[in-house]
Amino acid sequence: MENISLLAKRLCAPATRLDWWLSWSGIVLGCTILAAGFVFFINPYNIVPGGVYGASIVLHNLFPSIQVGTFGYMFDIPLLILSVILLGAKLGARTLVAALLTPFIMNVLSSLVYPTREALEQLDPAQLLGGCMDMTNHLMLTCIMGAVIIGVGSGIVVRNQATTGGSDIIGMIMQKYFHIRFSNAILMVDAFVVCFGLVVIGFGVGSEDEVSHSSWHLSFYSLISIFVISRTIAYVISGSKEDKLLFVISDKNMTALHQFILQDLDRTATCIKSSGLYSGQEKEMLFLVVSRKEVTGVKQKIKEADPRAFVVVTDAYDTFGEGWKQLPSAGELQPE
Repeated sequence: MENISLLAKRLCAPATRLDWWLSWSGIVLGCTILAAGFVFFINPYNIVPGGVYGASIVLHNLFPSIQVGTFGYMFDIPLLILSVILLGAKLGARTLVAALLTPFIMNVLSSLVYPTREALEQLDPAQLLGGCMDMTNHLMLTCIMGAVIIGVGSGIVVRNQATTGGSDIIGMIMQKYFHIRFSNAILMVDAFVVCFGLVVIGFGVGSEDEVSHSSWHLSFYSLISIFVISRTIAYVISGSKEDKLLFVISDKNMTALHQFILQDLDRTATCIKSSGLYSGQEKEMLFLVVSRKEVTGVKQKIKEADPRAFVVVTDAYDTFGEGWKQLPSAGELQPE
């Protein structure tokens, strides 16, 4: 028995090491994608997508010699310390690495893609990669592209059990001490950052340069980017929520439908004995979850088994169990 146990441990060890490397590689990849989304699509156009880096973009407009990533450090490090003091949170190595790596990559990328120090301070899109990525005349496109890339990067980081800190910590503090729902707290933080951007960038407060008349329009692009980022993060973490939940009630024994579910769909269902409230007649109720593509076939089979069956089809927000996703572990991050 001891030899079998040792053999099992040796067989599992390489897989465990591989998972460890894949997880850390995922964090580095996610941080890099996140930073690239800001550097190439968000920062040069003064779009403010809320959160720590949104506030950093606004402050960079006031203090151009300090880079966006450096302001990220100025926010993230105090917030991480506050999370330990006020929330009693234990900072995992993954979160620390992600929170410190992202602004570093952002600063390094910024210094590589701009030819001069002056262009770097101005974050001039006309000089970004020699002007080949200047999207000044396509702000909607750059807003959506940047938001999607940032959402993908953030989602990859969260999937690997890390977080870049930032406004999440503020949300948790507001929830604990001011009894504000976490989602509402994040919304309030993002709204404050966008308004801050509107005042500084849109109306030119604190800027010596003349602000173009349309600068305040950037706030609308900021709102679009916030929405797209949140939807993309949710999609990357949980995937598309296209599962369908079906309740099928019939006073017949629907054997053909049972066989179709078990053999053709290779799924299972729960058969619940029930009775009609008015008639008192015994009925059979099937409870099953299928993919969106399978719904049409199931409905056709139900009609063949009992054309008078009562059927309810609704969205299944999340599905866990055999053949579906695994239940989340304790402390596992969830997008919503």
